[in-house]
Amino acid sequence: MTAPPEAGEVVGDAGLVASSVHEPEGFALVYDRYFDDIHRYLAARLGRETADDLAAETFLIAFRRRADFDPSRGSSVRPWLYGIATNLVSHHRRTEQRRLKAMSRMDAEYAIDGHEERVTARVAAETLRPDLVKAMRALSPGERDVVFLSALGGLGYEDIAQALGIPTGTVGSRLNRARARLRRALGDQTLRSEEA
Repeated sequence: MTAPPEAGEVVGDAGLVASSVHEPEGFALVYDRYFDDIHRYLAARLGRETADDLAAETFLIAFRRRADFDPSRGSSVRPWLYGIATNLVSHHRRTEQRRLKAMSRMDAEYAIDGHEERVTARVAAETLRPDLVKAMRALSPGERDVVFLSALGGLGYEDIAQALGIPTGTVGSRLNRARARLRRALGDQTLRSEEA
């Protein structure tokens, strides 16, 4: 039986999940550590309103399955949570498809401070957005999942493999295929910096 963490003690993810089996309130620390990341990932894929529900559902599923978490797969629950979230996304693919289609028609966001930078970014984004969204929609669901987990979740190959329950080599080949398709759709110069 794992002892609950002492006040002020920094506990690894696997320890938090293991201790939460007997001390359920300890799972709140996992929620606190990862909710914003999972929510951001889901919001980028499906929109903020859907993300609110699915992020909560992700943690509810994780809480219910916490006894099944295998700490030998790694000390971080992050890929496990992204895997749950990605599975929920697969049930909402139509929403994602509609969001990608709508994004291709939207104006660029003002993410840069200076006026000249905003204008340049807006022109570039408006020029590329329809082609990028169209190219993303053309990817297979598996390719889209690895691209989004990499780009939006910031996960590496091993974490993506763990999240999706696939071999690391499959992650690499899906990313390579997706990049090649995106490169063809957007032109070689657009993705060179991403691979560097």
